Amino acid sequence: MAGNGVVTFRDPESYQAAIRPAQAKVLVTAKGDFHAELIRADLPRLWMQRSRERLPRVLHSTACADRPPIFFLAGGDQGAIRHSGMEVSFGEIVALGSCSTHSQRSEAPCHWATLSLPREELAATGHALVGRDLTAPSVTRRHRPAVPLMSRLLKLHEAAGQLADAAPHVLAQPEVARALEQALVHAMVMCLTDGALVEMGSVARRRAAIIARFEDLLTVNPERSFYLAEICAALGASERTLRVCCQEHLGMGPVRYLWLRRMHLARRALILANPATATVTGIAMDHGFWELGRFAGRYRALFGEAPSASLRRPAKDRRTSEARPLALPVCETA
Repeated sequence: MAGNGVVTFRDPESYQAAIRPAQAKVLVTAKGDFHAELIRADLPRLWMQRSRERLPRVLHSTACADRPPIFFLAGGDQGAIRHSGMEVSFGEIVALGSCSTHSQRSEAPCHWATLSLPREELAATGHALVGRDLTAPSVTRRHRPAVPLMSRLLKLHEAAGQLADAAPHVLAQPEVARALEQALVHAMVMCLTDGALVEMGSVARRRAAIIARFEDLLTVNPERSFYLAEICAALGASERTLRVCCQEHLGMGPVRYLWLRRMHLARRALILANPATATVTGIAMDHGFWELGRFAGRYRALFGEAPSASLRRPAKDRRTSEARPLALPVCETA
C-alpha cells in the first residue's frame, strides 16, 4: 500500500505490515473475525494514517527514528486504551520516544490516527513556529492540549482521511496537498506545545523494557514452546514482576498471552495450508498443542469454527485485504 487510499484487511499480518512509520505486530485478544480499515495520505513531507479496528488487540511497535510519529484516538465514541502502560483517552496525544518499543492495548473496537514528519523537518518546523526543538524525545510523552487546538487537529485529520478515501485525485494536486499539509503541521505543533505534559516514569520505563524484551524473545523463537521459568531467566525478571508487567501492558498474564499467541499462529497456518497435504493434527503439534481434543474445543471457542473448517476454507476466502486504487506511486520507506 502506497500513496493515498484505503485498504480493508481481514488478516492481522497483512494489516500490521501496512502500519507505519513503525514495525508493528498485532495479536487479537477476543473472539471474532478480524476486520480493519486503514486510510493513508502521503503529503509532500507529512504522512498521515487513520484506522478502524473491530476487535480488541495488543499491538507491539518500534517507532521509526527518522520519522517519529504522534498517536491519538480519532473518535470520542470509544473508551481509553493502554499505551506503554499509560491510559490514553480521547483528546490526548502520545509523542513516541525515538527508536522506542511500545505495547498498545485496546479492550474494544478502536479508531486511531497518526501523523509523522521527517525528524529534521520536525526540528525545523518547531524552531520556526514556537522557537523550540520538537524532535522526538527519548522518553514517550502524553500531551493533553486545549480542546480548541485538539478539535482543529481532529477535524483536519478527518478531512484528509475523507479526501484520501473518496477523492484521492484531489490530494494529487500539489497545491491542495501543500495547503492541507501546512494546516495539519501547524495544528500538530500547537497541540504538542500546549497543555499538560506527562512523561513515563522510571518504573514505567523499566516495565516497558521488560515487555519489549519478552516480545523480542518470542519473535526470535516463533515455533518454540516456552516455560515460565525459562522466560524469567532470559529476561532477568522475577515471575511476579513479569506478571505485573504483562497485566499492565497486555491485559493478561504471561501464560495466557503465550497460549493466545500460539493459537493465532496455528490458525494462520491452518488457513494458509494446502488441505490436500496438511492435517489439523500436524499443524496443532507443530505449534505445541499435543492434547488434540482440548485444542479443537478451545480453538472453536476462540475462533468460532473447528480447526478442520479453517483448513478447508475455499481459496477465495483466503484473501487478506481489499484496496481501492491509490493516487500516488510513492516509494515506501521504514
